[in-house]
Amino acid sequence: MSDMDDDLGDDVLDFGEQALPDEEFALELLEEELRQATAILDPVPVALRQIAMEAFALHDLDSRIAELSFDSVVDALPVRGATGAPRMLTFHAGEVTVDVELTPQGLMGQVLPPRSARIEVLSGPQAGSPLTTDDMGRFTCDTSPAGPFALRLRTGGQVIVTDWLTV
Repeated sequence: MSDMDDDLGDDVLDFGEQALPDEEFALELLEEELRQATAILDPVPVALRQIAMEAFALHDLDSRIAELSFDSVVDALPVRGATGAPRMLTFHAGEVTVDVELTPQGLMGQVLPPRSARIEVLSGPQAGSPLTTDDMGRFTCDTSPAGPFALRLRTGGQVIVTDWLTV
């Protein structure tokens, strides 16, 4: 054995699948340098970061998913000669039903059984102004969502989020 082998020590001559201690340190440094370079050269856009934070906010163990049970585009029989008919959607989450009608002028809907609720239309990076239901559980929005959207309902201590749909 040479003097050089004695200087290297026991931990350097490991031919197993584990990385050498110096290699692990070098990989950690390389990873940190790449992370910093990416942050400078290709930063995450602010709008994308906002969407990611809102998506994470949807990950709420207390929220329930309202599944789509009816979509007039898929489930309804076409009416001959009818053009520009509104799109009708129905969502169910346990005992709560949400009926929604989409038109180019906006959306309107009703929460059944009627109850007080605050409703947010989730679409794109900008959060829309919250909607509130009236005594009959009805709500309206003067703008129709563009692109994928979902509804988040807050009623009492419950949070219900509908399936995401594309307009």
